[in-house]
Amino acid sequence: MKENALDDATDTALLLSAEDVPPVHEFNAAGRSPFLLTCDHYGRLIPRALVNLGLPESELVRHIAWDIGIAGVAELLSRHLDAHLIVQRYSRLVIDCNRPPHVASSIPRISEATTISGNEGISREAAAIRRAQIFDPYHRRIGEIIDQRGSADMPTVLVSLHSFTPIYAGIARPWHIGTLYHRDTHLPPLLLQSLRAESDLVVGDNEPYAVSDETDYTIPVHGEARGLMTTGIEIRQDLISDQAGEQAWADRLARILGEIEVTLRERQLI
Repeated sequence: MKENALDDATDTALLLSAEDVPPVHEFNAAGRSPFLLTCDHYGRLIPRALVNLGLPESELVRHIAWDIGIAGVAELLSRHLDAHLIVQRYSRLVIDCNRPPHVASSIPRISEATTISGNEGISREAAAIRRAQIFDPYHRRIGEIIDQRGSADMPTVLVSLHSFTPIYAGIARPWHIGTLYHRDTHLPPLLLQSLRAESDLVVGDNEPYAVSDETDYTIPVHGEARGLMTTGIEIRQDLISDQAGEQAWADRLARILGEIEVTLRERQLI
């Protein structure tokens, strides 16, 4: 017999119950913008079967569990641009939907300095269930939408939205925003140029993170592998920690991306 619900959840074939919400949520699905927005770390939900992964609520509201503030920015930006937004509602501590499933950070045992007791000793079977019920539906839906847009001759420019903690492992991060990229040579330079033209911003060029096939999933798989123009955007969390900050950044990004859309059309790239 299992000692607790956490142990039960490692063996059950059904992680998400009828009381848990589906992992994928969409906003403005009829949006006509060429920009397709994704938000891998939108939510911080934990399936009921995992009993909060053994963590107190004080840990589940921290940046280790989700991208603080980006949900509000993403929803507002979707409205401003008339863009389709696809989000994932479960915590990155359950399974990180922007990591290749085979890497250790996909289901972290330690995040920053916090031990995730509910992930220690997780079996291959339990990890596979988390992938099948949370990771796969999210990425399957992104792929379906890109396919549908292609069939409708609708251009797709993929923008993956994230936020980052202002202090990590005791080190302060100076950037207000960063653009993250790897292979695309069209969108990231335009975004960097536009952000650097904003006189009040410190802009990261592949900072505080850089995209790679080993550390990322959404941009390499859905963007680069399909030959789409694509970039990641990271906003510092203290700047979007309230509704006023979310609104200000959504307004700014809507203006900048709108100008970039005009340039891309002029260059006949979309």
